[in-house]
Amino acid sequence: MTTPDNLQPLQSQSTTPGTDANATPSGAEHTGEDETAKVAQAPSSTPKPAPRPHPHPVPKPRVSRPQQAPLQDDAAAAEAAQWGRVDDDGNVWLRAQGEDPERIVGQYAAGGSASDALGLYVRRFLDLKAQVALLESRIESVSPEESRKSVKSLREQLDEPAAVGDIQSLRDQLTRAEEKIAARAEVVAAQRAEAKEASLAQRTAIVEQAEEIAAQDPARTHWRDSRAKLTDLLEQWKHAQRHSARIDRPTEEALWKRFSSARTQFDRRRRQHFSELESMRQATIARKEELIAQAEATQNSTDWGSTTAQYRQLLEEWKRAGRSVKKEDDKLWERFRAAQQVFFDARQSHNAQIDEEYSANLERKLALVAEAETILPITDLEAAKEKLRAIGDEWDQIGRVPRGDVQRTEGRLREIERKVRDAENERWEKSDPEKEERSNGMAAQLEQLIVELEAQIEQAKAAGEDKKVKEYEEALAARKSWLAAVLGD
Repeated sequence: MTTPDNLQPLQSQSTTPGTDANATPSGAEHTGEDETAKVAQAPSSTPKPAPRPHPHPVPKPRVSRPQQAPLQDDAAAAEAAQWGRVDDDGNVWLRAQGEDPERIVGQYAAGGSASDALGLYVRRFLDLKAQVALLESRIESVSPEESRKSVKSLREQLDEPAAVGDIQSLRDQLTRAEEKIAARAEVVAAQRAEAKEASLAQRTAIVEQAEEIAAQDPARTHWRDSRAKLTDLLEQWKHAQRHSARIDRPTEEALWKRFSSARTQFDRRRRQHFSELESMRQATIARKEELIAQAEATQNSTDWGSTTAQYRQLLEEWKRAGRSVKKEDDKLWERFRAAQQVFFDARQSHNAQIDEEYSANLERKLALVAEAETILPITDLEAAKEKLRAIGDEWDQIGRVPRGDVQRTEGRLREIERKVRDAENERWEKSDPEKEERSNGMAAQLEQLIVELEAQIEQAKAAGEDKKVKEYEEALAARKSWLAAVLGD
């Protein structure tokens, strides 16, 4: 806060009319101060002409009076003035303070009082005091570096200031401010270190994510999403570089080298991957062109069975050949299917012609099936077998039926044959002497076991052994079941 030199002194004094307030008496000594070292005097008392009366009375505007300076300012000025004096020659002295001897701080023009002489230098002291107070108030809101610059400037100003007041108290206050700045600097340094560590962790995380993307298995990499993620990581790096705490240059360069290397590795693998895909695509197209040529070469064949098998094999090889670009692959498939369709259309036409010739055979075989079904249920096995043999001989002489009717003719006859065989097997099993002997021997053994188990159950009941009773009863039930199976009940 700089005090304007045209402020009124502490106690203003009117000058003699006609006297130049700024004139310096001859012989007055200049101390090197410019004209600002002169305290402005009160306004001149030169009479002014009275204003002409207005024809109509004009209401006076309300003028807000300036507020008086706070009392503490006057008190501070008065307290500061005690540290100075003015001698008879107009020299303004600063009293001795600590190790500083009394010294002249300036000179005042003749014609003023001692209070006027001290006013300018007191105001300079108050200005320095205000600057020190401002410095203290800003310690927590500005950087320690800026505060130290202000301290250095104030130290220079307080070395031998042309001011009147308690200079030593300002120096002591500045020393205390320096201590606060030093404490503030430690806090700021810790905050900066923490911010630097956070920034380093953020940059490192960005680099590690990029390296993880670059190290992906190319066969499992979603290239578009991974590339977008790397672009996003680059933007995060730029944002951190602009807005996060700075890290030391060697560390930043090392991290950037890793990040750039990861991006380069990803791009190289991406180009290699798509180059391999292109090679595979060309190989797939070439292979499918070969299969199309083979399909077209056999499309007019009339060897229906072997050619059908050949086309099945070509289809399996087509599937193993893989896929190319969808649009190209669709065109290749249309050509392959068109080549097959020529053959299959011709085969279908041939089969339709044959089926028409076999329609008469179908009617005769259906009649034989109806005749064969009359032997069911089987009451006379030998008669049923004889009749079924005669029907089979006639069946073979009729010949083939249409392909679509094979199941409902052949299937029905085969079912009747199966029932005849089952009846024959059942009769054989019942008349097998060896089986009957085995059954009788096993039955006798089971009956003996059943008798023994029944006796054991009675003994266990008499002894109160419920657990054994339960075990014997379960074994008895199993043996009876086996005996029933052996006897055929």
